[in-house]
Amino acid sequence: MSSSARSDHHARVFATPWAGVHGTLIASTRHYGRHWHATYGVGLLEDGAQSSASGRGQVDAFAGDLITSNPGEVHDGRPLGGPTRRWRMLYLDPEVLASMSESGTSSTACELQLTQPVIRDRALRCALQQLFARLDDWAAGRRASSADMLACEESFVRIVGLLMERHTTVRPDRDAGGDLRAVRDRLADVLHDTPSLDALARMVGLSKYQLLRRFEKTHGLPPHAWLLQQRAERARRLIRDGRSLADAAAASGFADQSHLTRVFVRHFGFTPGAWRQVAVGPARR
Repeated sequence: MSSSARSDHHARVFATPWAGVHGTLIASTRHYGRHWHATYGVGLLEDGAQSSASGRGQVDAFAGDLITSNPGEVHDGRPLGGPTRRWRMLYLDPEVLASMSESGTSSTACELQLTQPVIRDRALRCALQQLFARLDDWAAGRRASSADMLACEESFVRIVGLLMERHTTVRPDRDAGGDLRAVRDRLADVLHDTPSLDALARMVGLSKYQLLRRFEKTHGLPPHAWLLQQRAERARRLIRDGRSLADAAAASGFADQSHLTRVFVRHFGFTPGAWRQVAVGPARR
């Protein structure tokens, strides 16, 4: 991660797990002149406000708004109503977005355009915030397991899917077929080596966003959250059967006992230790 800073301009550029995708975090009083990027951009104005000219007209954006740009689209930017503003962006090479469309062809990259320079979409904003948080963990090395990478990929695919579905000139096709039981069984059977979202989608002949949307509709949770629930239930049974908390965590696919505790409390509302006190007889403690 590289950084540059002045008294009125602070910027960071950060990597992601995916080739052709990077991000920035900028807080600045700077007035940007007219310029363009070779990438798609989608981001969140976190604080302050901004006025800018874009290829789609003059626009104002305020804290909480999403801001976008298309490849080659000339735009500028300056603070609005205050001396500074802070925004965080995700930039995608055209080939990345085209590959995640339903057709997945190079011609899609020429046709696909983000339709609004400023977007007010709560679901997309929440998905983007979740991705930024997961990318921060990834960059800091706090999340390195295959399950954590699945969660990170889910957030990324959800953002692209929502953009395609609601805010681009190319719409996704209707969902194809595919037996989601195979995906569920795969997640249930392999607790330590979590497959990627791409591998799960290939199993059932769906795009990654189709899989994510259909799995959540069918099971009430996205694959990563469903997997954590499965692991928590397995740990609960192992603890009931007399295994130590550390052993139960390792056998259920958790990184360590503290990871088990966080997930356990989130799902059940009480700690693994409290569960052990009531589930295991005194002679087995």
